[in-house]
Amino acid sequence: MAGLSHFDTDGKAHMVDVSDKPVTARTAIAEGHIKMTTETLALITDGRADKGDVLGIARIAGIMGAKKTAELIPLCHPLPITKVALVLTADTDLPGIRITATVKTGGQTGVEMEALTAVSTAALTIYDMVKAVQKDMEIGGLRLTFKDGGKSGRFENP
Repeated sequence: MAGLSHFDTDGKAHMVDVSDKPVTARTAIAEGHIKMTTETLALITDGRADKGDVLGIARIAGIMGAKKTAELIPLCHPLPITKVALVLTADTDLPGIRITATVKTGGQTGVEMEALTAVSTAALTIYDMVKAVQKDMEIGGLRLTFKDGGKSGRFENP
């Protein structure tokens, strides 16, 4: 399994040993969206959802998701996260909510999975909070758009 760091020479999954890697500043940005009807979007943006402030709660859920990534993704290292920021933007053209998460750390491995988990958790929270009015919402577009730091350096995904 050459090139896949999460497999040993026998092809068995293992947690990568990062103990010899230098501590560097690392940043990752991920994005995604949740599509819904214009009526559901208005319910959220007008603050009329029965469960409360949908975007505020989704933002907090995304932060919590980033912090819990190592508990959810089996081979992720627990990291000392130094920043998690989420931007949730209503988009009437989608229609729905666009979600961007930025995660930072100073560590021996990157925070790409934490950024992706933050976006996923925020999108799932939005779904949960308004599923009573629309069950056919669609979560999509989840992707890493930027990462910097570590051996592989900078990556930008236009």
